[in-house]
Amino acid sequence: MSAKRVAVVTGASSGIGAATARALSHQGFHVVCAARRMDRLAELADEIDGEAVELDVTSTASVQALAGRLARVDVLVNNAGGALGTELVADARDEDWETMLATNVLGVMRMSRALLPALEASGNGTIVTVTSTAGVGVYEGGGGYTAAKHGAHAVVGTLRLELCGKPVRVIEVLPGMVQTAEFSLNRLRGDQQKADAVYAGVDQPLVAEDVADAIAWTISRPPHVNIDQLVIRPIAQASNYKVARNGSVGGRA
Repeated sequence: MSAKRVAVVTGASSGIGAATARALSHQGFHVVCAARRMDRLAELADEIDGEAVELDVTSTASVQALAGRLARVDVLVNNAGGALGTELVADARDEDWETMLATNVLGVMRMSRALLPALEASGNGTIVTVTSTAGVGVYEGGGGYTAAKHGAHAVVGTLRLELCGKPVRVIEVLPGMVQTAEFSLNRLRGDQQKADAVYAGVDQPLVAEDVADAIAWTISRPPHVNIDQLVIRPIAQASNYKVARNGSVGGRA
């Protein structure tokens, strides 16, 4: 068994996942960087002296293969997720909702289920799941994403109850407006102009490193301290519906 503590980070090929892998490496973890894009993972793993593992959280076989190769797991960061589309419920696309639910909800379940034995065996295990402020609120055009993040939020709360009395902490980090290279671009089907407009006029939206710093902080607390939920937003965003842009207060992010 490795002398180093081992952290598994899903969705580690970019954005919050990659930043979290770097942050945990700086804390002394051996980081298993897991995602689908092996070219990006290999670069990251080389940079932080970690390990790159191909993973698709929508596949039980892929998740089980990852679990089978790990002799030790101290931390799991469920970060893989994402949004697709901004259509109203009346115009929703089945395939978009199915993908969001499979990644954001079933992915959290699969990873947690597969790694729980190792996390419990570590004696001081931690599961951090990155949900969203969309998991505790709703807005027009966000039905599929908010449904998925509400589902993940419910899984986290249920898991915390089920693991009460066992040596595994269950933490939820709920970011608000975070500007990354891919989240809004993917959601808006590759339309860079629309993706840029999401953050237009906002003074200093969060970046991936801000969220990674918060995740790493929750993990670094003493083992008896559980940060149940941590909401993190930029100061320009008071709620999902109240965002300051260019000095004035506008609608939702």
